[in-house]
Amino acid sequence: MKQLFINKKATIKDALLKISKSGHRCLLVTDNLEKMLGTISDGDLRRAILKNQNLGQKIDKIYKKNPRFFYSKNYNLKKVKELFIKHKLDLIPVLDKTKKVEKIIFWNDIFKKKKSENEKKTNIVIMSGGEGKRLLPFTKVLPKPLIPLNDKPIISHIIDSFENQGFKNINVIVNYKADLLNTYMSNYQKKSKIKIFKEKNPLGTVGGLYLLKNKVNDNFILTNCDILTADLQYEEILNFHKKYNYDLTLVASLRNFSIPYGVCEINKNTSLSKIKEKPKFNFLVSIGMYVMNKKVLSSIKNNSKLDITNLIKRLKNKKYKIGVFPIDDKSWIDVGNWSDYNQAVIKDER
Repeated sequence: MKQLFINKKATIKDALLKISKSGHRCLLVTDNLEKMLGTISDGDLRRAILKNQNLGQKIDKIYKKNPRFFYSKNYNLKKVKELFIKHKLDLIPVLDKTKKVEKIIFWNDIFKKKKSENEKKTNIVIMSGGEGKRLLPFTKVLPKPLIPLNDKPIISHIIDSFENQGFKNINVIVNYKADLLNTYMSNYQKKSKIKIFKEKNPLGTVGGLYLLKNKVNDNFILTNCDILTADLQYEEILNFHKKYNYDLTLVASLRNFSIPYGVCEINKNTSLSKIKEKPKFNFLVSIGMYVMNKKVLSSIKNNSKLDITNLIKRLKNKKYKIGVFPIDDKSWIDVGNWSDYNQAVIKDER
């Protein structure tokens, strides 16, 4: 239970890490005596990140000060169900008279989880046509999706992550060493319905999506074939995308970069204004996963090379709605380069 407690003096980064580890979308904010002061959700954290992009900000100014809860002597199952349904809560704390947490009631404790329409119908698109130059010399022999990560190829890890959350309509776009990928996928014994689409020529990071026109439902998830995620709930991203009526949603990680030197700021006459010692900067970094509405595909020309950055510019010029879904930096890893690939091998072995 205490893994869901967080002190009001903690930072946004601390809260993101706790939410990622807990598997729940909400934390209980407490004082030093572990008395409950309020709650903070993943949505609260996302809004704060998008507003100022500062991982070091304290949560004391952003958590909800008037949370929903029950006192231990004043609740029953009917009241619990009504509160869950009315406010769409992830959890409800039960407090003693001093406001210390006695227990936590979770949604899944009360309602049997059903597969949502999102999970049943949403198409997953895995872009697997690139040459994988960052993984040379292995990709001289195998296409990047078939590079083994411990006991199975990278693309199997990706498909498994979607299958484990109920997403089974898998579409794979191939080009480089397509015959090898086709052979592997044709023998792939899984629950998913897997379709292969082959580009005639290399078409960049998203040019091959023209092959899916009239073949996907309203919204679909697009991922590069070198992105592995941990504890990332795809349905939450879909719901975010639909809630704000976005045409394209980028999944982005708030990443902290440190300059290991003193940075000089100078005046116009080249004299020193001030020096910042080892400054830190926060950036939202696109991880290579997106949710798209199928109408975006009308902006992709048939059999024409196109990268995601140019598609985004094209959509912005057409006034399409584009959103950003921020995630914890530890929720993903890019295995398309040797450094992160080796980290992923070590993690998986644990």
